[in-house]
Amino acid sequence: MRADLIYTAVLLAICVTATTAKTGYGPGEQDWGFVDVRTGAHMFYWLYYTTANVSSYTDRPLAIWLQGGPGASSTGYGNFEELGPLDLYGNYRNHTWVKDMNVLFIDNPVGSGYSYVDSIRYLTKNNNEIALDLVSLMKGFYKNHPEFETVPLHIFCESYGGKMAPEFALELYYAIQRGEIRSNLTSVVLGDPWTSPIDSVLAWAPLLLQMGIVDQDGYENISAAANKTESLVKEEKWTQATNQWGTTQSVLLRESKGVDFYNIETPTNGDIYSKFLRSNNVAELMYRTLVQFDIDEDRDQILQDLMRGPVHEALNISSKVKWGSYSGVTFSRLGGDFMKPVINIVEELLDKTDLKVGVLSGQLDLICATPGTVNWIEKMQWSYKSQYEAAPRVGISVNRILEGYEKSAGNFTMFWVNRAGHMVPADNPAGMGHILRRFTNFG
Repeated sequence: MRADLIYTAVLLAICVTATTAKTGYGPGEQDWGFVDVRTGAHMFYWLYYTTANVSSYTDRPLAIWLQGGPGASSTGYGNFEELGPLDLYGNYRNHTWVKDMNVLFIDNPVGSGYSYVDSIRYLTKNNNEIALDLVSLMKGFYKNHPEFETVPLHIFCESYGGKMAPEFALELYYAIQRGEIRSNLTSVVLGDPWTSPIDSVLAWAPLLLQMGIVDQDGYENISAAANKTESLVKEEKWTQATNQWGTTQSVLLRESKGVDFYNIETPTNGDIYSKFLRSNNVAELMYRTLVQFDIDEDRDQILQDLMRGPVHEALNISSKVKWGSYSGVTFSRLGGDFMKPVINIVEELLDKTDLKVGVLSGQLDLICATPGTVNWIEKMQWSYKSQYEAAPRVGISVNRILEGYEKSAGNFTMFWVNRAGHMVPADNPAGMGHILRRFTNFG
């Protein structure tokens, strides 16, 4: 390429970045906006350009963060509770990912966070619809930010994101192969994933018994409810299985006297859990646990006030958009898909693509308990299965501290993270930093 053309290309890249970056909420340059992923469906993204000392933002990778739920907000919860530059109270976060890479928070599926629909009929009903919407979002994002088309893209997720992210990655990969989109998709990492829901549910009773949180009677009662859920899954009665999952959750809370689903060592207020159990409102309990992450309303209220107040104003969001207003119905619309596994999608990623695939699990997590994750990984049928089974599990040491373990074969790695529950980026930043380095070379 001639020197003048190289200069023009570099200048264009600098100009694109300079014209799109804005001052948003918190430190560093940002950009945000809506993409119409379908008629009547408007998905919101919030990009944080890295604050690393680099000559160009494109010197560092782009990491997508997808929250769980379904219906939880990446721009809210993932951003302010886990890995964004500021915490919930406006304090600077030392372990923010933005220090090392560009981070793209996406409110997904439509109806989560600031994403909205013109009518509830436009909400998604299954995992593939979610994945296709995300591919549409990325087409819009790259149109607005063409400088990122060649930047390594890494998809990270958590919880129900462990169902959404694999299919999103697969659909995006195939769209790239078909020439429909330009993207340097490199990896997908599933954090404490709801990839095989029934394996997670069946792991609850054994884990709680082994930890001394329930006795033998409690174990048997939880197991009985979980086994009913499994029977409905085997019969492919998916909506009934979701409802029975909620019942199993209620039994578990009763028998454990209110253990925290996201970290079994977290102090809890049993009276608050008892309030929901007395109300016998299983649907409300499911929603509050999966979408709002905390039965205690105080912290959730702080986040809601932040997103509907200062953040809404700083980002100049339209007054017709109300953060989180569709979360409940977004969750409900996916009730028939909630308990379906996507193990086959992970298998296809491993055998049909060249993407790096990771799974990480906090060992204090209950809702997506590590034993359940290990069980569904053992069920996978893929080319390197025997090599993975024979591979050694090695320790993860960061600054001479044992932060967990990892095991790899082919393009797959499993991570066990010590001293962490469901929200690994917040619970163990050092362990999460090791995983970031393994996949992105930064962090």
